[in-house]
Amino acid sequence: MSHGFERLGLIEYGAGAGDADKVLEAAIEAGAEDVRSDEDGHEIWTSVDTLHEVAKSLESALGEAEAVKLGWKPGTEVEVRGDDAANLMKLIDTLEEDDDVQTVWGNYDVPDEELEKLA
Repeated sequence: MSHGFERLGLIEYGAGAGDADKVLEAAIEAGAEDVRSDEDGHEIWTSVDTLHEVAKSLESALGEAEAVKLGWKPGTEVEVRGDDAANLMKLIDTLEEDDDVQTVWGNYDVPDEELEKLA
């Protein structure tokens, strides 16, 4: 049964690694499949088979990564607003506070204006 997630390699850098253009250029040269950057940092996605090769290449261009691991990338995202967004954020907070939970993956997209209402 498919849940719309693909298992890929994930390399994470903080915002201090460089701007989005610098990270994108380094990721392309290293053979990454996708890059997502925002004010918090950068996610660089690779195939599982090339994860360590890409991470090693990126280290020479960007320095040591914050994390190199396997991850679940959603194929599609679902926009969540209003009460659903509030309930989802409460659930995620509860899961992340549980000592037995290592990582929370999801295919949700909560628009910035919704997050501001919840803050």
